[in-house]
Amino acid sequence: MTDRKAQLAENLSRVEERIVSACTAAGREREEVTLIVVTKTYPASDVRILHGLGVRHVAENRDQDAAPKAAECADLSLTWHFVGQLQTNKVRSVASYADVVQSVDRGRLVTALSAAAEREGRELGCLIQVALDAESGERGDRGGVAPDGIEELADAVESAPGLRLGGLMTVAPLAGPYAGRQRAAFDRLMEFSSRLRGNHPAANMVSAGMSADLEDAVAAGATHVRVGTAVLGVRPGLG
Repeated sequence: MTDRKAQLAENLSRVEERIVSACTAAGREREEVTLIVVTKTYPASDVRILHGLGVRHVAENRDQDAAPKAAECADLSLTWHFVGQLQTNKVRSVASYADVVQSVDRGRLVTALSAAAEREGRELGCLIQVALDAESGERGDRGGVAPDGIEELADAVESAPGLRLGGLMTVAPLAGPYAGRQRAAFDRLMEFSSRLRGNHPAANMVSAGMSADLEDAVAAGATHVRVGTAVLGVRPGLG
């Protein structure tokens, strides 16, 4: 076993233990939570190792990194999630490899994604990214739609050809009343998810939680957690 494979296997095992413990504490089955490994800044070789270790969901947040990596790993059975803020000029590229776009936050993006998905002959899963800090007027720079815009955007996705409404995503806010209160933030997201499912029963995916706060996300009821650093290590250049 190579050093890198051994390192990733050990890190993955630790994250798995954390998810199992969190599920047990929350009275949930382990199968209810899907681990998405965020591989941004890391090479395709790491994605291959992770696939060999059983990972089937990976995420990227920049198209210029994701597109070549997805192409290099096209032979692997992977579900690719795009989790970063998405500019409309990158939509055509993203639609060619992403299976799920988790950062849908405006109508113009829905229109662009629909056209690109149709052109590619693919169906894209879409999560609406919710900016929880927008409720207090202290919106940060992480993107997302204000909570009062969720339903309108959901209707747009649902009616757009080539798109499938999957559910909601959020990043724990750095500002506003939920700053430093991840569990409260994720509980709030679950309230919005319950409301959304009233009109869109199939939109039951809730993506929340990262390396530092995955336990809070699992406790709140998240179906997917996005973990990068805890699996791959501290990102190059980020200290």
